[in-house]
Amino acid sequence: MIHIRQSTPADGERVVQIWRDAVDATHDFLTAADRTAIEEEVKSFLPAAPLWLAVDSGDRAIGFMLLDGTSMEALFIDPAHRGAGIGRALVEHALTQHPALTTEVNEQNAQAAGFYERLGFVPTGRSDRDGQDRPYPLIHLRYEGRD
Repeated sequence: MIHIRQSTPADGERVVQIWRDAVDATHDFLTAADRTAIEEEVKSFLPAAPLWLAVDSGDRAIGFMLLDGTSMEALFIDPAHRGAGIGRALVEHALTQHPALTTEVNEQNAQAAGFYERLGFVPTGRSDRDGQDRPYPLIHLRYEGRD
């Protein structure tokens, strides 16, 4: 059973590990230098960020989501738990708080783009570069619901 709770400072190391493992499993388009630089940025803010965690029966984080108002800024799942409904549960939790949810996905991450499409997100735009002005295009998405 998946339980969702807010993060605490004690979860910091685990969420960075989830981020690292998830990025290594899904972001093969990143250059090694960019991957290293992004990890340093993530380690500087993620442990203290107000995250929603999906935790297992032992209260160990297996996925996390960062919301900023109606924007889902991050969603990462431990690769050992992908395909088990963790991401869907976190998104559904976000939708209970913000039915007008938006997010962005790396254009090169076809698996993630397909995940959001299956959940009812539709493209609303595109950026040629990511938020740190790196050459990784983003697709802007808005939740429209499922048919």
